[in-house]
Amino acid sequence: MNILNRNRSSRSLAAAFGVATLLAAAAASAASPLSMIQPQPQPTARLAVVSPSAQPAAKPAELPVTQATADPVLEAVGAGDMLHITVFRNPELTTDAKVTDQGTILFPLIGDVKVTGLSPQQVGARISEMLRQGKYVVNPEVAVSMAQVNSRQVSVLGNVNKPGRYPIDGVNNKLTDFLAAAGGVAGTGSDSVTIVSNSNGQSVKTDVDLTGMFREGNLTKNVVLQPGDTIFVHRAPMVYVYGEVQKAGAYRLEPHMTVMQAIAMGGGLTVRGTERGVRIHRRDASGNVKKLDASLTDPVQSDDVVFVRESLF
Repeated sequence: MNILNRNRSSRSLAAAFGVATLLAAAAASAASPLSMIQPQPQPTARLAVVSPSAQPAAKPAELPVTQATADPVLEAVGAGDMLHITVFRNPELTTDAKVTDQGTILFPLIGDVKVTGLSPQQVGARISEMLRQGKYVVNPEVAVSMAQVNSRQVSVLGNVNKPGRYPIDGVNNKLTDFLAAAGGVAGTGSDSVTIVSNSNGQSVKTDVDLTGMFREGNLTKNVVLQPGDTIFVHRAPMVYVYGEVQKAGAYRLEPHMTVMQAIAMGGGLTVRGTERGVRIHRRDASGNVKKLDASLTDPVQSDDVVFVRESLF
């Protein structure tokens, strides 16, 4: 019996020890619960970038295209004009022809062709049709250009750098176009221009002030010319300086010019000249020349002759 009781006590102690061990482990686990949990990675916050949906670019508004209509009169072929004519793939038919007084040209294979009153494009179409009808060339392609314009010209005369006759067309047909073609107004030229044109068999004269036109910005005076018109640039008003000055001569009269300014244009006084000895020779309305004693601030007029006398001392 003693032995049996002793074994039971040993088992009870062992069981109690095991229970105590389990309770201690459980208590440790309760004291530090995080030690038994593996840290989970935290999700990384991501900023979603939403790009706006691509919208088609707005189509710019189309402006109406205004095409300049060329004056048929300023584009037509006339008597005396030189035409350069080529036929594609047929170099032997290349021709330089002058329009006769009858308004025709002579072209190889087809003879006389009436061309006056037609544009170069229309002349090419007519020659092409005649070559096709005569079965000289299969599907001819004819190009016509104006080598020299003699039938429609404008004359530019007077005080310009390059006076002469200049062709007029649908692009170059205004007053300033022909002044530019003539090299501009010369140094002796006036700001006043006269245009002589023919209207219904009568000559019509138009005066244009170039300086006033550009100063006021009134380009309505920049008139459109017609074949046969004439532009004349007048001589500018002049003043003449001589005597005891450095450079005696004729000089352009500027607005509100004084005696002092006229002498300055002549290079000033020489060492023997005197300001007290200035005299003006001026022609009156009757044509008589008068001698006037002048001071340096007196105004001068067109065609005045300023004389600077020699100092006596």
